[in-house]
Amino acid sequence: MSRIFVTGGSGRLGRSVVAGLAIAGHQVISVDRDAVPAGQLPDGVEQRTADLLAPGEAERLLRETAPDAVVHLAAIAVPFSAPEDVIFSTNTRLAYAVISAATELRIGKIVTASSPTVLGYGSPAGWLPEGFPVDERTTPKPWNAYALSKLIAEQTVQMFAAAQGDAIRYAAFRPCYVISPEEWAGAPTQQGHTVRERLADPALSAPALFNYVDARDVADFLDLLLAKMDTIPNGQTFFVGAADALATAPLAELMPQFLPGSSELSAGLTGTSPAFSITKARELLGWEPKRSWRTELKTETTLNDETPAVLVAAGTGSKETP
Repeated sequence: MSRIFVTGGSGRLGRSVVAGLAIAGHQVISVDRDAVPAGQLPDGVEQRTADLLAPGEAERLLRETAPDAVVHLAAIAVPFSAPEDVIFSTNTRLAYAVISAATELRIGKIVTASSPTVLGYGSPAGWLPEGFPVDERTTPKPWNAYALSKLIAEQTVQMFAAAQGDAIRYAAFRPCYVISPEEWAGAPTQQGHTVRERLADPALSAPALFNYVDARDVADFLDLLLAKMDTIPNGQTFFVGAADALATAPLAELMPQFLPGSSELSAGLTGTSPAFSITKARELLGWEPKRSWRTELKTETTLNDETPAVLVAAGTGSKETP
């Protein structure tokens, strides 16, 4: 059992991460500007409200709580939801404040959340990767402040890992489009549509290249990552996604309709194959997602592989985020 300090613990992903780590037996300190109402988190979770951008606040809280590990999730989580300079400044300052304070206090394991958007899909100028499925070797080409701030968060942990050697262990992870538990029951997803609507109309999931992940699988990933950080190369970055795509038709058929020029690149995305590879997490950590829309979307009208997909053209320059 470890004592884990989670920033952004009241957010869509944060709530599931805090709950999952607590259920796994860890002592969890959840830090956010606002607390989760009583009864919505497992017993024993310690909540602290704070502005981590205030000078010295991250170090003060870390010193008071003395965790064994830090998981940094706090950020402005949606591209274009604030002015670009505000998103960039807030997210990069938060990442540096938390990671540097944890390093200064010699906390042994430090993990930061990044985003698949660092790759640059959705760019109004057009975008194609070197190949599909994309993975951690795919060249990042961020085109907005949110994506750039997340790439800098990755580079921040890599910078500290380069300076510290193996004395402190660092990692970053890119969670795909997060589906929280209540959203399987019909609550709106981050973009305002339900999961069923995103499955019925491929144009809704196309801007994120049909990627997604159950928030509880992210919690499981982090539990495993923290347990194995001492055994893997330092400063690693991982994609964390479902084992399939958020689509009822193969991406080899769908992708060319929404991503011009991708026919040859996406030809291998047959069956239920996703556009984002989780091979690295599987091979280095032994992690496997347990949940998919096929197991979690429990309604009488659950879509399946035989459900006809509604194929409509998608625009470019979407503000969608995973």
